Amino acid sequence: MSETRAHPQSEGPTMAAQLTPTAPDPACRVLGLRERKKQRTRDSLVEAAHRLFLERGFGRTTVDEIAAAVDVSQRTFFRYFANKDEVALAVMAEAENFFIACLRGRPAEESPLQALRASIVQAWRELAAGRPDGPSGVTTALELMQLIEDTPTLLAAHLRRITEQERVVAGLIAAREGLDPVTDLRPKVMAAVFGGVLRSAHLAWSAEAESESATGAGDSGPEGMIALIERHFDQLGPALAGDWRR
Repeated sequence: MSETRAHPQSEGPTMAAQLTPTAPDPACRVLGLRERKKQRTRDSLVEAAHRLFLERGFGRTTVDEIAAAVDVSQRTFFRYFANKDEVALAVMAEAENFFIACLRGRPAEESPLQALRASIVQAWRELAAGRPDGPSGVTTALELMQLIEDTPTLLAAHLRRITEQERVVAGLIAAREGLDPVTDLRPKVMAAVFGGVLRSAHLAWSAEAESESATGAGDSGPEGMIALIERHFDQLGPALAGDWRR
């Protein structure tokens, strides 16, 4: 049975970033410390969950074991996450949100496909480099891809999130191009094609990583993933408009 409990909405961005050197009220600094402590607890729960999932498997790990690994109560766990699915996908969700932020910041003169391709490569590179204002754990995200593919409940949750991400991407593309996504299908088609290319690249990376773990050869890290994404995008044009029989 799934271990699930309702929990409050996210408590928003850290107040620490809102402090200024001239802030006279010490209560503001106390609030900043409290928010940072909450973020540390959340990060610790994510790290402990991922370690246990990779060591024992998703199904054999309980919420109580994750909480105990961080020395907090089950009640504290449910303050941050609704269930095991959510904590398992936390790093992936943060990476996907970071990609959306990268897409929002791409130059307006780029075509939709150029902006999408540049955004995903930018996101992977900056996360791999440990960008201070981006989510960490890109290596963990790569490791979790195989866990997700092997766990039906996680895969279902991950695919639901991908579907929602495609909706967001279509909306952003439509806004960039000044289109109505209800009457013009191109943004939705582009978002779906982009999602398919990424999923193909992720599956190829998982297969290569599994093979390399047995042989000890190859690059299954972030640069290996970026190279696979680039190769898949290089084939998108020929696949859609090329003469396959030449």
